Amino acid sequence: MTIVSSFLTFPNTGWWMQAVRADKVILDTAEHFDKMSYRNRYRISGANNSILLTVPLVNGRNQHTPMAEVLIHNAERWQVQHWRTLVSVYKHSPYFEHYEPELQRLFEQQFKHLLDFNRAGIQWVLRQLKPGFIMEETSVYQKDYGDEITDLRTQKKYAPAFKKYYQVFEDRIGFVPNLSILDLLFSEGPATAELLSS
Repeated sequence: MTIVSSFLTFPNTGWWMQAVRADKVILDTAEHFDKMSYRNRYRISGANNSILLTVPLVNGRNQHTPMAEVLIHNAERWQVQHWRTLVSVYKHSPYFEHYEPELQRLFEQQFKHLLDFNRAGIQWVLRQLKPGFIMEETSVYQKDYGDEITDLRTQKKYAPAFKKYYQVFEDRIGFVPNLSILDLLFSEGPATAELLSS
């Protein structure tokens, strides 16, 4: 199975469930930015509710440019805020310390384009999961891939929802489905790859 997808920021568990079952994942760098999507944001757990972390963009969310040209607004020091939030939320999760050193370095790098940050995040996750699919990028926009390729670009939640697993604040807010893959990695560690494919 081949899927084509937008270039997302730390895609959620539903997206990864579909990706690890695929033979090939094509990431679209040519599509136009779509506001209110997960192209520049990701959802994590929180003590009182889920938290939506957003990468700020030059010209805000009103982009009319291909994903490859979308610029990050780095004056806001968003990476510091994102990292502090991740540490605050997950420092007591079972596997946060295991992933912390390498992931922290990613948040200390300066990225000019949203695509570069998203790519770095996906590549970091790939190193942890070691899935069997081939990942490619396309720089030519194609509206319709036909019935033989599953097109995830217009999906918002990337269902199916992942089955329950341990979450840090589940006793307070209940289980929250389809959080960023970071939540599953920090909770289940090396078992994440098997859980996604089972």
